[in-house]
Order: sequence, then C-alpha cells, then structure tokens
Amino acid sequence: MSLFTVDQTKCQRDGVCARECPVGIIKFSDKNSFPTPVDKAEESCIQCGHCMAVCPHGALTLDKQKIEDLPLIHKDLMPSSESIKEFLTARRSIRRYKQNVVGRETLEELINLGSYAPTGHNKQQVHWSVFEDPAKVRRLASLVVDWANLMAPKIPDRDMAKGMENLVLAWNKGEDPILRGAPHLIMVHSQADLPTAHADCVIALTYLELYAASKGLGTCWAGYLTAAANIFPPLRAALGLPEGHRCFGAVMLGYPQHKYYRRPKRNAPSVTWC
Repeated sequence: MSLFTVDQTKCQRDGVCARECPVGIIKFSDKNSFPTPVDKAEESCIQCGHCMAVCPHGALTLDKQKIEDLPLIHKDLMPSSESIKEFLTARRSIRRYKQNVVGRETLEELINLGSYAPTGHNKQQVHWSVFEDPAKVRRLASLVVDWANLMAPKIPDRDMAKGMENLVLAWNKGEDPILRGAPHLIMVHSQADLPTAHADCVIALTYLELYAASKGLGTCWAGYLTAAANIFPPLRAALGLPEGHRCFGAVMLGYPQHKYYRRPKRNAPSVTWC
C-alpha cells in the first residue's frame, strides 16, 4: 500500500503538504504533477498527520489515518489571546481538596487531551497511570513518608534533612504534606533511555493540568512522590512502574476546596537577549 493517496479531484497542487512535511518525504515532479512520496518515504514518515491537517482541500490521506476521522478545527471556539492570558495567569496549584471523586469519564477525557501534547519525533511514548481510589493514593503518600524517614539521616545538608523530618512529623500528626489529601493521582512514565522521554512526559502532564483547570478541577505537581518513585523500591512497586521505565512526573487531582480571586505577582523574568 502507498504511504498516502491523493484525491486528484480535490488536490490543487499548491505544494503546501510538501512544504509543511517535517521530514521532507513529499515531492512534486513538476508544477503540473500531484504529490507523491519520495523513495523509501515509509522509513522516514512519523505519521504526524501534518500533511492532512494543513491541506485546505482534504485531498491527501495517509494509509494509517482516514481523512474522515480528522475533525475540522472550529475557529469560532478558539480563545482569544486575552482569554488565554487570563486563564494561564489565574491558574493556581491546589493543596486543599474536596473528597468528591472525579468520574472515570472525566479522567479519561483529561488523559485523551494530554495525548495531544507534542512528543519528540512524534513517538507518543508517554504512559499514564491513574490512581482513582483515594485509599490507594493515601497509601502512596505513606510510602513517600517512609522514604523521607529513611533519607533524613543520610542527607548532609541540615536544612534539607530538616525538611524531610518535618514531612514525617506532619504525617504523624494526621496531615498529608505529600499528596495533600487529593482523591486522585495521575503519573506519567516512559522508557528511561528514550532521548526525549522527560520532556515528552512533562509536556503531556502540563497539557492535562491546564485542561483540568478549565474543567473546574485542581492539580498540584507531586514533587516528593516523583523524587522517590525512581529510587525507593516499595514505592516503585506500588506505582507499578514497568522494568526500564522511569516516572517523569505526577499530579494530585481533585475538586478544589477554595476559589482564588487575585493573581500574586511573579518575579521579573531573567532574560538574556542574544
């Protein structure tokens, strides 16, 4: 089967598909020809769908994607730059959650949106682990506390060691300084040896986090859990990390207890203009 097919009744031979192909595997023999794959194009195609997405005529179809399965972009639903700025600057990390659980359908919607994040060479090798049961989430938090308790005596920096000790003290008082009592946790992981795995996972989780905020949900990055996940065997086992995989991030998730009404200032950006 050819890498792609072209509907010659729709194709305007404008060359947009070839110019936009990120790996340069579409060619035109001359100005009157239709697009064709270069030699051995199948070996280089990353199935990103750019050629299909950019064609205003819907003339090109990849062998692994059907044009009818690609929904049209609704420009009337696109937010303005002012709306995006308001949304991004208003988002807050949430550390107080209601105990209401988030439905499976909504969690799936978040994951599906996160899958639209860009990945290196379009590998799409981000793996998701969703912990729905609040009791399991609390169990994970307790394992992070166990890790902190073991680490505290081994840390030469006294301030850092004190921070670990304070985590344990807070937990013993009935508080949850690790996952903040959130009912859910979403973790991203991938093969540790992939060149872009870290960036791919972080970007995907950021997509999910921002979309969650638009749905009225709250999130906060689980830094302590992420730090312990790859070096503390009991936690790694509880997270179900496959052999050779590394946790590259996790967010606690749930409905916020409180609303926020103002935007605290940020430090001025540190910029070098080159």
